Amino acid sequence: MEIKILQEKVDNWINKHGVRYFNELTNMAQLTEEVGEVARIISRKYGEQSMKETDNHDLGQELADVLFVVLCLANQTGVDLQQSFSTMMEMKAKRDHKRHHSNRKLK
Repeated sequence: MEIKILQEKVDNWINKHGVRYFNELTNMAQLTEEVGEVARIISRKYGEQSMKETDNHDLGQELADVLFVVLCLANQTGVDLQQSFSTMMEMKAKRDHKRHHSNRKLK
């Protein structure tokens, strides 16, 4: 699915269920909270911390929560993430291809 379609789905959901977007600062705080939840799962599943019974174990759900808030921020600030992502991928391909292939640490 294209990012543009995801942005439209989020906008439709906000307009139908959410009344309006939270302001940008609130959504930034929400994004920080969601990224923290991703970090908690990663540190407990792949790191040295142990899981608690009350912990959410669904990394996919938490990553989806992060994506939802990112899409909200893009929508409310007028960012076309499809275009921005495409531009970033082209830049990274040009900038990083040789660098990563010649990195002995990655072999």
